[in-house]
Amino acid sequence: MAKKMIQEFYRMKKQREKITWLTAYDYPTAQFEEEAGVEMILVGDSMGMCVYGYESTVPVTMDQCIVHCEAVRRGAPNTFVMGDMPFMSYQRSDEDAVVNAGRFLKEANMDAIKLEGGKRVISRIKAILDAGIVVCGHIGLTPQSSGQLGGHKAQGRTVDSAQLVIEDAVAIENAGAQLLLLEAVPPEVAEFITKKLSIPVLSIGAGLECDGQLLIVSDMIGQFQAFTPKFVKKYANVAEVITGAMKEYVKDVKAKSFPADEHCYHMLKGEDEKFKEMIKKYR
Repeated sequence: MAKKMIQEFYRMKKQREKITWLTAYDYPTAQFEEEAGVEMILVGDSMGMCVYGYESTVPVTMDQCIVHCEAVRRGAPNTFVMGDMPFMSYQRSDEDAVVNAGRFLKEANMDAIKLEGGKRVISRIKAILDAGIVVCGHIGLTPQSSGQLGGHKAQGRTVDSAQLVIEDAVAIENAGAQLLLLEAVPPEVAEFITKKLSIPVLSIGAGLECDGQLLIVSDMIGQFQAFTPKFVKKYANVAEVITGAMKEYVKDVKAKSFPADEHCYHMLKGEDEKFKEMIKKYR
């Protein structure tokens, strides 16, 4: 399939055609997603928990992100793929933000970057845009700063906090960002933002009325077992399937029923007798 670029997502918003978005962290998953017709892939800093077993996204480094982005790009060469800027890759300065955003394009051939924060990161967004890089903003529940939010909690559930989310959304569009992700925001707030903004607004736990949906792939296929957010729909339970297969393997090995004859490489015809003669000298 042909890769959709940013202009196509604007067309989809205008025509009210939903955009599909999933995370991926490795080559085979990216292949599956491209084959399934997923239109955008995010190589998210959620890899911290889903791949590395960290307690949060905070420990994830730029080098880790680049390695996973390279693998995903190889698996999905014809899909719009976005790199997720990890904690402290952009917080210190505009210069840091531009250098690290540039790494996603220069080293991993990403189509865009995503960074968390609203009004407080406007100068970072503008600097990255000035470098010619497509930017997706991310507001609402922002995991990198969840400590300031009182934990992983939905945002915008009161009128005052909803106003702050709306102000962040408007500021991000005014800064020039081409996409916006809303996380864990009430659907009525997300609907208002989606209609107000001209840029595509994507949801992860922000209801049906956004221009598209994102899920963490490890959640939606039932691979990540530590917890399941309220907004996740599990479309499979691969953890159960994989664990079951591994239990069968253990049972077969213990019972000496694996490997069977069909799983073995036998000597070429005529070589078996020569082998018997050869090994006599070792006895």
